[in-house]
Amino acid sequence: MSDSNARNADLNGLTIDRSGKNKPPGRWKRWFHLLWILLPIAIYFFYQTGLQKITPALSVRTATVYMLTGTESASELVATGYVVAQIKAAVASKATGRLKVLNVEEGDVVEKDQVLAELFNEDIKARLDIARANLRISQADSVAAYLNYERQKKLLASGHTTVEILEVATATYEKAKASVEAMKASLKAAKVDLDYTIISAPFDGTVLSKNADVGEMVTPFASSASSKGAVVTLADMSSLEVEADVSESNIQKVKINAPCEIILDAYQTVKYSGFVKKIVPTADRARATIQVKIAFDNLDNRIFPEMSARVNFLPISAEQSETEEFKPVMVVEHAAITSRDNQKVVFAVEGDYSKMIPVTIGRRLADVTEILSGLTVGQKVILSPPGGMKTGDKVEISQ
Repeated sequence: MSDSNARNADLNGLTIDRSGKNKPPGRWKRWFHLLWILLPIAIYFFYQTGLQKITPALSVRTATVYMLTGTESASELVATGYVVAQIKAAVASKATGRLKVLNVEEGDVVEKDQVLAELFNEDIKARLDIARANLRISQADSVAAYLNYERQKKLLASGHTTVEILEVATATYEKAKASVEAMKASLKAAKVDLDYTIISAPFDGTVLSKNADVGEMVTPFASSASSKGAVVTLADMSSLEVEADVSESNIQKVKINAPCEIILDAYQTVKYSGFVKKIVPTADRARATIQVKIAFDNLDNRIFPEMSARVNFLPISAEQSETEEFKPVMVVEHAAITSRDNQKVVFAVEGDYSKMIPVTIGRRLADVTEILSGLTVGQKVILSPPGGMKTGDKVEISQ
């Protein structure tokens, strides 16, 4: 091959082949373009479903938005307490024995001196019979001594006996009289012992609980783990009152005979009228409270001892009709309200996340604040939200 041909062959090898320029792109290039489109979507989806799930939730306490009744919104003070029977007794026996008869059960209404229960008392009845017999013997001896005494007096007057014999007859008669008195006392003691085995109602009332069953041992002080002290617990249901604890700082707002509204937790829609009956003149040092007793104006058979109650201490007469001031209002606890950018806000719980809601507040009523707008009844709101909390923060409600 000549040199010119060799040079032409080398130049031809350096020529750029442009024939593939118009060929369609391969399949891998199409997948590559699709990947660049789907990648941002996948990252966003991963953030929403992955990162947020592993983000630790903030533990929060919550409260519920609710409606406050008209009288509650007008009350100067709200306190909680329990219904308590002022006349109540754990009825027991002063004797020790096995329970023989129990005539009542829970809920029975009894009258004063009605027999509630009886212990086995055959031995005491036998001692009572012995005491009666001994009394009759002593009385017979006393009669004989008296007749002998009278006879000796007549014989001494006629000179047929001596002074010494009369003195002995007199001493025998006095001893017989003393023996009669002693036997009477023994008989009375036996009757008392028998009465101790018969358990009677000390007042008119209702049986609240039955503390012993037939066959169980009953002792005055229940000194044994297997014995019982009281047989039944009795209460006078007409003496029911509410005992509420009022903070020392608010006790000046409570006045004797001031009207009150009583709401039992068992009957939230029923309102009982009452009045302040007594302020107990001592304070609880540990809790810094003073006990106040509130009497019901009218009792009914739905009220039971130990029921929890809420008491609204009213500044007005209970007979005054409601005005615009005393209409029901929507409220939330003070701790739920905070500020953001000089605006009052509340953080509500929606699902697992927080949501900031601007609110318009009204009056401050005892432990709650009136909400004029922004919330609805039943919403759950976060108490004492942290300063950095914002909408969308993941939260977990603590128990």
